[in-house]
Amino acid sequence: MQRFRFPVGRLPDEALLSGLATGDPELAVTFVRRFQHKVFGVAVAVTGDPQLAEDIAQQTFERAWRHAQIYDSRRGSVTTWLTTIAHNLAIDAVRSRRPEPLAPDDLEAILGVVSETPEQYALADEASSRLRAAVAQLPREQGRALVMAGIYGMTAQQIADWEHIPLGTAKTRIRTAMGKLRTTLAPPQGRDHAQ
Repeated sequence: MQRFRFPVGRLPDEALLSGLATGDPELAVTFVRRFQHKVFGVAVAVTGDPQLAEDIAQQTFERAWRHAQIYDSRRGSVTTWLTTIAHNLAIDAVRSRRPEPLAPDDLEAILGVVSETPEQYALADEASSRLRAAVAQLPREQGRALVMAGIYGMTAQQIADWEHIPLGTAKTRIRTAMGKLRTTLAPPQGRDHAQ
């Protein structure tokens, strides 16, 4: 016997998250099914390893279940909250594996992600689209330094060694890129006027 007047699949994301927190099996399954492709997509985009991405997706849903009560809708959508958890877990997994650095030519592909990739669908959220566009507008050297530091967790010294540049130049590229991103992504001021 169904307890809801309309299909569970039509419940808002926040209601499903609340159901996940209470341990309702029907709502939990619906929640996972609704978000599993996005969560897996984020994990595989960061790790490049489908097997590891499956583990990260499972950890993401476990963490969402344990911390559902701290979700705050004023800070972003359920999708953004959940994909942020997946992204952070994936970065931690990549860092803990200490992979070999990518060749600089491989970084070009990361900076030029196109809309037909699974990563684009997984990260279709407005904020991530704005971030990708802002990174793509950076000068190539700054964008590369930012990706090496932000996604691959390389230190400024590692970037300097990899790029064969002075340490100060690597730090300046990262700092300048971050400053440009802050300016580009800052919320518009003066929204008091009517549109």
